Amino acid sequence: MGGFSYLGRRILQSIPVLIGISLVSFFLIHLIPGDPVQAMLGNHYTPKAAAALRHSLGLDTPLPNQYLIFMRNLLHGSLGQSVYYQQPVTQVIMDRIEPTAWLVLYGSILAVVIAFPLGVLAALRPDGILDQIIRALFVTTLAMPSFWLGIILILFLSVDAQLFPVSGFGDTFTDHLRSLFLPSLTVAVGFGAVLIRSMRNSVIETMQQDYTRTARAKGLSFRVVLLRHVLRNALLPVITVFSVNIAFLLGSTVIIENVFAIGGVGQLLVSSILQRDYPIVQGITLLLAVLVVTLNFLTDILYALIDPRISYG
Repeated sequence: MGGFSYLGRRILQSIPVLIGISLVSFFLIHLIPGDPVQAMLGNHYTPKAAAALRHSLGLDTPLPNQYLIFMRNLLHGSLGQSVYYQQPVTQVIMDRIEPTAWLVLYGSILAVVIAFPLGVLAALRPDGILDQIIRALFVTTLAMPSFWLGIILILFLSVDAQLFPVSGFGDTFTDHLRSLFLPSLTVAVGFGAVLIRSMRNSVIETMQQDYTRTARAKGLSFRVVLLRHVLRNALLPVITVFSVNIAFLLGSTVIIENVFAIGGVGQLLVSSILQRDYPIVQGITLLLAVLVVTLNFLTDILYALIDPRISYG
């Protein structure tokens, strides 16, 4: 029962957060200079045509009324109609969500594969030569802008070596893995650097705990102590860092998708801002907010699975 009550509390706490995000995103996008009607009409713009189109899109009503309409549609499971694409916002986003989902998942897996062994190796001999090299490595990668790293990878591994495609998403599973390797690696380098530092510090701290020393004093091998006692307890802080930085990872995909010309949600968000497509921007912002809230929620549940001492109360 404690678990169910906890789930209920977390869901209720998420509602005002999502409402606040919808408010901020709705009114901020309307503060951006530009007229979506003018962008849609282009050379065919006339005051009469603009007034008619603005009325048909509901853009001639006060902003509070437009927000109430947006929330009413949301309660009915609709994110509204795209101003530019003239299609339901949900359909437009779903058509673009697969490349972004691939990029986030692929980048997260590469980041964990890179960070986990390097973080442990750095922690086994603190301040040793290997530790110094790994620490210098993650400080350097943290200082690299993601768009710059992406361009460098394109120049060396796509243009010169021709090992990977310059852009695109591919059609088959194998094409996806090959086409998205460079953008995923770009995401993983910055993300992995944060995880390496967290993993190193957490392992060092755990190895200094009394229960670790007791396990060693009982005659257990270093490998058993590392696997059963150190790594399991060291994972909790790393999971926190992972879940928090997933939110930043989702934001960084906006830049990466435009560098590698991946037709995902990030590229759609940038183009929709330029086109002043308010419903699309609001829909994507709300989707990202729901994903972040859900990831934080799943992180709390994962805590209890890893460490039984943690209760939902």
